[in-house]
Amino acid sequence: MNPAPNTTSLTAVLLDRDGTVIEDRHYLADPEGVTLLPGAGQGLAALAAAGARLFLVTNQSGIGRGYFTEADLHACNDRLGKLLGEYGVTLTGTAFCPHGPDDGCACRKPAPGMWLALRDRHGLCAAATAMVGDKPEDVAFGRSAGLGLVVLVLTGKGQAAARTLGVPVPEGDAPVREPDPADLAARPDWPHAVARDLAAAAAWLLGRGTVRERDVSNSSGSSGAPGASGASGTPGSSPCAPLPTDLSRSEPS
Repeated sequence: MNPAPNTTSLTAVLLDRDGTVIEDRHYLADPEGVTLLPGAGQGLAALAAAGARLFLVTNQSGIGRGYFTEADLHACNDRLGKLLGEYGVTLTGTAFCPHGPDDGCACRKPAPGMWLALRDRHGLCAAATAMVGDKPEDVAFGRSAGLGLVVLVLTGKGQAAARTLGVPVPEGDAPVREPDPADLAARPDWPHAVARDLAAAAAWLLGRGTVRERDVSNSSGSSGAPGASGASGTPGSSPCAPLPTDLSRSEPS
């Protein structure tokens, strides 16, 4: 689907956790292992200062596999919150999927459940929301939801993801590379940009200033589960209403 010509301000950023914001440590269960990636705190601080609300959207199949508990996940996220607090950053909300890849749930990325839950709970507009992640599933999640901008970072599993997708990556000292518009239109599985890390992604998003309007669903999804488990519905074609521009206030996760 081609973007329409009108624009709307970027007001929210969805973030994959492992490999995007923090070091990817397989089935992380110990809060002491939570380590911010270089530049992540500064990048998120810049986004927050510009008025964007920040949300985690994270697949955590280790819960369903019995490797760790939901309490362990919350402990790790609490530790992340403390580390981000040192940069003046507060996450507005978090959604997680506790299921395995074969469970057939509606919330494991790239399925839309976590987006639908956060959208309905926080009044988000897809056209004014960006997604940043390091895996093909993160890109597919953002593109299929019709989010305004989707960025693949090369940290974590990002370099492998770029090879899998065949998307061009930054060369030399360039922090970001945007695919050719014609290639992007032909490849709905590609991100709008590839960034070396979260700091570069944040700078690119801020440099864009606005995101292009896209059609999104007004249908309801479940938001009552701890993460997005049980959310239903799919992105549709009704345009969302404009959102306030001052969204820098913190809200409970």
